[in-house]
Amino acid sequence: MSKLTNDLKYHLDPVRFATEVLGFEPDEWQKRVLEWRGKKLILNCSRQSGKSTVAGILGVHRALYFPNSLILLVSPSQRQSSELFRKVTEQLNILPDKPKRTEDNKLSVALENGSRIISLPSTEQTVRGFSGASLIICDEASRISDDLYFALRPMLAVSGGQLILLSTPFGKRGFFFNEWISDNEGWEKILIKATDCPRIDSAFLEEEKLTLGDWWYKQEYLCEFCEGVDSVFTYEQVTGAVDNDLEPYDYL
Repeated sequence: MSKLTNDLKYHLDPVRFATEVLGFEPDEWQKRVLEWRGKKLILNCSRQSGKSTVAGILGVHRALYFPNSLILLVSPSQRQSSELFRKVTEQLNILPDKPKRTEDNKLSVALENGSRIISLPSTEQTVRGFSGASLIICDEASRISDDLYFALRPMLAVSGGQLILLSTPFGKRGFFFNEWISDNEGWEKILIKATDCPRIDSAFLEEEKLTLGDWWYKQEYLCEFCEGVDSVFTYEQVTGAVDNDLEPYDYL
């Protein structure tokens, strides 16, 4: 089979690209992620479920088969962004027909076809210099600040690019929680608990539950949004006390 035929096949089918080229056998939910064609995706997934790996594969696929693409990797800290970037570069190194790199360092890689993959520090000021992103991947999104998230979204205004949020929950707060519970039909939402992942042993989960306690265990492994430990009122109590139909009272 010619290289051109292979390129077309893998361009159209990211699942075949993952399995045949990268040697990665995706779970059924990971196949759903790889086949996703929408604009906005939320992965509310357990620790060690494989969410960062499958998102990284999407980034590599985008860079290879969509020339001149800008892929941004964002995490709460530079160390975490670098970890996701390391997974991406490892996948590039697996390729039997490795693309020529015109730039290659600890924070970014540029390919001969004009595509770039860049790992960004988690600061609102740093990301404002970029525009026209084809794909933005926000790892550990529940820990990313709202300011950074709101600075990222306009980068997709002209490009029509894709946005992926992946994380475990971290309280009923922030944009990750708000987007997850929203009725906005533009979001594709995938929930994967640790109990849904065949690679996570049930005995390990029982030990984690005893060690971590309910608050951490439910969020890290069952993907539940729990109240903050310092909350005086629950999220439901606060939202239930709001009445948008009330007219403001004039004290004067």
